[in-house]
Amino acid sequence: MAKADIGLIGLAFMGENLILNMESRGFTVACFNRTVSKVDNFIDGRAKDKNIIGCHSIEELVQNIKRPRKVMLMVKAGAAVDAFIEKLLPHLDDGDIIIDGGNSHFPDTIRRTEYVESKGKLYIGTGVSGGEEGALTGPSIMPGGSPKAWETVKPIFQKIAARTADGQPCCEWVGENGAGHFVKMVHNGIEYGDMQMICESYQMMKEGLGLTNEQMHEVFAEWNKGELNSYLIEITRDILAYKDADGNAVIDLILDTAGQKGTGKWAGISALNLGQPLTLIGEAVFARCLSALKEERVAAAEILTGPGPRFSGEKEAFINDLRQALYASKIVSYAQGYQLMRAAAKEYKWNLNNGGIALMWRGGCIIRSVFLGKIKEAFDKNPGLVNLLLDPFFKEAVEKAQEAWRRVVTTAVEMGIAMPAMTSALCYYDGYRSGRLPANLLQAQRDYFGAHTYERVDKARGEFFHTNWTGHGGETSASTYTA
Repeated sequence: MAKADIGLIGLAFMGENLILNMESRGFTVACFNRTVSKVDNFIDGRAKDKNIIGCHSIEELVQNIKRPRKVMLMVKAGAAVDAFIEKLLPHLDDGDIIIDGGNSHFPDTIRRTEYVESKGKLYIGTGVSGGEEGALTGPSIMPGGSPKAWETVKPIFQKIAARTADGQPCCEWVGENGAGHFVKMVHNGIEYGDMQMICESYQMMKEGLGLTNEQMHEVFAEWNKGELNSYLIEITRDILAYKDADGNAVIDLILDTAGQKGTGKWAGISALNLGQPLTLIGEAVFARCLSALKEERVAAAEILTGPGPRFSGEKEAFINDLRQALYASKIVSYAQGYQLMRAAAKEYKWNLNNGGIALMWRGGCIIRSVFLGKIKEAFDKNPGLVNLLLDPFFKEAVEKAQEAWRRVVTTAVEMGIAMPAMTSALCYYDGYRSGRLPANLLQAQRDYFGAHTYERVDKARGEFFHTNWTGHGGETSASTYTA
């Protein structure tokens, strides 16, 4: 058998499916797994009679790959990636490429890119989204790292990636060092937000309106035909209709405690570090944390009181309001995500193509939707757009949905149904459109107790003042305004 075009380490479902995807597109792939028996099982099973080379050591893997060698890691993020880098480096030549396709934290990718380049090799950290099915049939791929590596891996990545309706690959170079994994992190944060808002819509329909699973299935099926058309709406439609062999609705058998792998939390921490108001995604992360307190919530439900669901309006009209509220909140979620990427690009000196990122998310990934086409159009028209809400299309869409959005949030508060993501989205919108916020009082408080100084409306920006509020505090002020 001829030498492989690429090697891959890690034979969990994502790794296996990516290998099969590559092979089906005409590439020969060499594979290795730390538990060597998995290699044999794969070669004798799903990979049987395919152009896939099973290897039982790192040395054998490297020997079976064409130069410049390309080795992709599909292993657990963290120490395992560093360990395999150390195992690979002694066997690679200058110019060979190590690719991390896992959900690594972008600071680790920044560090690893610098380290691998210092050894004469090249490094790529790439986000891969789409789950097991996407890996097999075409994921969204978001590569960043050593720019010199891109032309070498581009033919493989773009051929195995998902494609938009007009045939464009959902894969393009994102930027230097950790840019690819940062964009994947933001993608996952937006995914957290989308899922939470869909869950809030479900909760309102179930608890507030008293709809059955079948009725909610019909609602989501209808929503998937319009501006909310997306993978997550589609699978929600299917989940609500699914029954087990005994005829039970599986959704009603699932415990209401959510898990998480940490990428949403990373997005929230990055937003705090960069001073960006990623409020909706933050609420989505905290909603998962609250769900995990199942035993506490069950006990609290017996003690704490609140209004009970007593909806007395027209259900069909309210469901339409809910659709519009979800759409408007979704716009805010993406606006916040793009604000975070914009701040990160400035901080880390990345040249991010915002329209290109939307294109990469159009297919293959978990947040794929028709909505993303409008984001690409917005940035194509105005590459310097500072916030999606200021684009004419999205401005008009939110204005059109605004009354319905406010009715939904108001109704949720009155009925005691928690909708943290949609509510925070509305609060962000109202805050962002406010020319004046109460931060003047906040800064006065900071100056009062900590002499942190303040700027004045009648003076130039960057000039700072301190008031001796009590008459005996002295004139000494803090040297750091943001302390």
